[in-house]
Amino acid sequence: MRTRPLKVALLGCGVVGSEVARIMTTHADDLAARIGAPVELAGVAVRRPSKVREGIDPALVTSDATALVKRGDIDVVVEVIGGIEPARSLITTAFEHGASVVSANKALLAQDGAALHAAAGQHGKDLYYEAAVAGAIPLIRPLRESLAGDKINRVMGIVNGTTNFILDKMDSTGAGYQEALDEATALGYAEADPTADVEGFDAAAKAAILAGIAFHTRVRLDDVYREGMTEVTAADFASAKEMGCTIKLLAICERAEDGGSVTARVHPAMIPLTHPLASVRGAYNAVFVESDAAGQLMFYGPGAGGSPTASAVLGDLVAVCRNRLSGATGPGESAYAALPVSPMGDVVTRYHISLDVADKPGVLAQVATVFAEHGVSIDTVRQQGKDGEASLVVVTHRASDASLSGTVEALRKLDTVRGVASIMRVEGE
Repeated sequence: MRTRPLKVALLGCGVVGSEVARIMTTHADDLAARIGAPVELAGVAVRRPSKVREGIDPALVTSDATALVKRGDIDVVVEVIGGIEPARSLITTAFEHGASVVSANKALLAQDGAALHAAAGQHGKDLYYEAAVAGAIPLIRPLRESLAGDKINRVMGIVNGTTNFILDKMDSTGAGYQEALDEATALGYAEADPTADVEGFDAAAKAAILAGIAFHTRVRLDDVYREGMTEVTAADFASAKEMGCTIKLLAICERAEDGGSVTARVHPAMIPLTHPLASVRGAYNAVFVESDAAGQLMFYGPGAGGSPTASAVLGDLVAVCRNRLSGATGPGESAYAALPVSPMGDVVTRYHISLDVADKPGVLAQVATVFAEHGVSIDTVRQQGKDGEASLVVVTHRASDASLSGTVEALRKLDTVRGVASIMRVEGE
């Protein structure tokens, strides 16, 4: 075993960073044996260096992250500060000064992954980011290494634990959205400002990363259609149960049937109770992968939290350190396919539409005519009426999102349609 330690700079020492530091210390001998050399925490960059951090030598703590990554003797930089800047500048500076990088920064990778990969390649360094998508769940490496010889057609998953906890609570208890959110906040699953989670921004960043790896195509955050889950109601869950379904916030990345384009999207959807993703409860994550040769695979586990995310970071750290010792680098960006990313209007799926309508003869015929005029075939219809008001629930066969949007726009113009109560896509059938 080499005696000179590999030096690691840690950028950020919050929930995840502190766990990374703790595991590096408590498992130092095991990590050294697995890597082939000791690993030494050489510096920790934080915003408030005066804060006491248990288990971390205060002499290692600095507020000057730039000086730390420029030292020249750093082998690996672990970036867990998040956000776009200063993380982007610090990572590129690390490459320029001879360090490889392990990151958990989904937002940055979804926005500037191509530029970061290019910088890593230019300087012959590694960029690993298993922790950026699904916490402890091994997902990035299986997609870009284990399935590298296969053709992936679809990646669909629950990639945000906060939203899954809220929707699971609504499903299991009949709670409304706000009540379930309040409980998630009280238990620490939701941030004080949950916007990034409940409006789908977090999941959309992860979808961009997954789509890029799965389809060997550059997919940026702006390419991902995003729809939050704040409008999901108890009535939607009641309708889902009548169909033998539940509701999940899904990240869906898929290749067109002709193989000529890809789509990436995040939105609530009904999925059958028989689908493996329907049984994912609480704050857990799961990703369902469909490929030509391997068939159907599912990856399941805790998708957030200090220890699970630190586990993924340490796995990358071991791999990068091994590469460092051997003088090699791991897989870089694979974007050779360069497939176009189609707009949401091209997506084809089924839909569940709930309408508030006048309770009088001929309404169903008018509604059915609008669907037919826009080329959307109806599978089932359920109508309930009382005292001049009625609800009409329509479930369609597969149709394009553009056709469905045109249908809904026309329905809103009918005098007999008082409102479109909800529109939910039906996936996983």
